[in-house]
Amino acid sequence: MGFSDIVAEIKARAPELRGRLLANQPLAESAWFRVGGQAQALFMPDDEQDLAYFLYHLSADVPVIVLGGASNVIIRDGGIPGVVVRLGARFGSAAIEDGHRVRAGTGMLDARVSRAARDAGVAGLEFLSGIPGGIGGALRMNAGAYGGETKDILVETRGVDRTGIVRTFTATDMGFSYRRSSVAEDIVFTEALFQGRPGEVAEISAAMNVIAEKRKASQPPNKTCGSTFKNPPGGKAWQLIDAAGCRGLTVGGAQVSELHCNFLINLGHATAADIETLGETVRRRVKDNSGVELEWEIKRIGIPA
Repeated sequence: MGFSDIVAEIKARAPELRGRLLANQPLAESAWFRVGGQAQALFMPDDEQDLAYFLYHLSADVPVIVLGGASNVIIRDGGIPGVVVRLGARFGSAAIEDGHRVRAGTGMLDARVSRAARDAGVAGLEFLSGIPGGIGGALRMNAGAYGGETKDILVETRGVDRTGIVRTFTATDMGFSYRRSSVAEDIVFTEALFQGRPGEVAEISAAMNVIAEKRKASQPPNKTCGSTFKNPPGGKAWQLIDAAGCRGLTVGGAQVSELHCNFLINLGHATAADIETLGETVRRRVKDNSGVELEWEIKRIGIPA
């Protein structure tokens, strides 16, 4: 059963909208876990100005959630009330600028930005090739892997706030810390400018190949997201999970990966509730075993079935 249709009312308030606005759209097939319910309304803006126009005219009591690659989220089975904004191909280009900088739309996958930099002989963005998901999510959570973090390369980013105002944020403004940014949650990031350095295409490719091999050897190929829990200060989440006897643990169709136990996987028939319940079970067992309370790195959004 879907949500009530709010699309007609939104279109009446914003008659010059150019992007696609759809009611009760399924989200599971576009999420890495392949689980979750519907979006009450799904909006795919035509460009930044269209997004600003939409947010300016949207009623303040309608919640907004941004989904990028949906590689770091559990979309709950009951779906997402309000509007889900997805920045697709219109926000999916990258341009090389003077000073070995890369300007990328937040609808681009991290790996594609890394490849664009490589092809232009820009080094320093190789670590992005090992991060699932898109640039928007990387900005929101200071994504990092293989020795690099988003904060290391960001010059500035643009975004639209809940009132439709386009704003620019420097790297300092972002307030980056481990796997988070302090910028208000209602900002919808639209593009980012990254600083690289001169490099040889062959050397950059070799570094990215090493990352790809490491990822293949250590991460499960199943329907999954990235790391489930943040590493606690001075420790490794996977070691705590392993010590608590959770490797291979299952709930319904969800399992703690036997290859890397900070990954949860969908065995093919999991629900979002299975995955979230499994994660909470792991957290409880780790707390009982070590006294450490693991913090979710994966975002959980929407409502239960």
